[in-house]
Amino acid sequence: MVSAEPLDRATVERIVREIVAHTVRSGGAAPVAAAPSLVVSISARHCHLSDEHVEILFGPGRTLTPMKDLYQDGFYAAEETVMVVGPRRRMLPNVRVLGPSRSYSQVELAFTDSISLGIDAPVRHSGDIEGTPGCVLVGPAGVVELSQGVIRAARHVHMSHRDAAGYGVKNKDLMDLRVESPGCSILFEDLLVRADDTSKLEVHLDTDEGNACHLDAALKIELLPKKGGSCGCQGGKH
Repeated sequence: MVSAEPLDRATVERIVREIVAHTVRSGGAAPVAAAPSLVVSISARHCHLSDEHVEILFGPGRTLTPMKDLYQDGFYAAEETVMVVGPRRRMLPNVRVLGPSRSYSQVELAFTDSISLGIDAPVRHSGDIEGTPGCVLVGPAGVVELSQGVIRAARHVHMSHRDAAGYGVKNKDLMDLRVESPGCSILFEDLLVRADDTSKLEVHLDTDEGNACHLDAALKIELLPKKGGSCGCQGGKH
């Protein structure tokens, strides 16, 4: 009987890669998240705060403390969280604040979050908060009552102008996203293109949408140009 020599880590990793590659070529069920340059992210409930509201909620002179970088350069999840309070004292504790701070405060929820809070939050693109419902934000140092700013963030895709040219689209055009998952393939329509000089190619879905298409088990993801032009956003809001 011949005893086998123990495999080193590099050899094990090489064998695993070969098995996965063979499975994909053979049409197996190994998940393929997306094309190599496309990232699809689930954007959980969060809020953006103005400098004024950061100081009210967390104390005079306070600024946001970066905890984890997000995929897009210059953006991060902060260590700070707030409690979001809706009508009849319904609340969501520990809602993450994203940085950097903005000139206005905005709360982004999924549909089920809105139901939980008792707020009829409309689907809007980020920044388009005129006429939206408000809420109360509670922090360790104070309370802020927003008269508006609670939205369900419309699905969208960030990209550079170079990526946009590759897809044959431009800023504020609309695209579709097809997610093929076992038993629950879905076509998400009307993703707003948010193109600039520096953004990485990334789709943002909310938690309800991510769960609906079983994104973690996706076998194939396609970002598709859509016929019909732009979204018609006014005043540069998107």
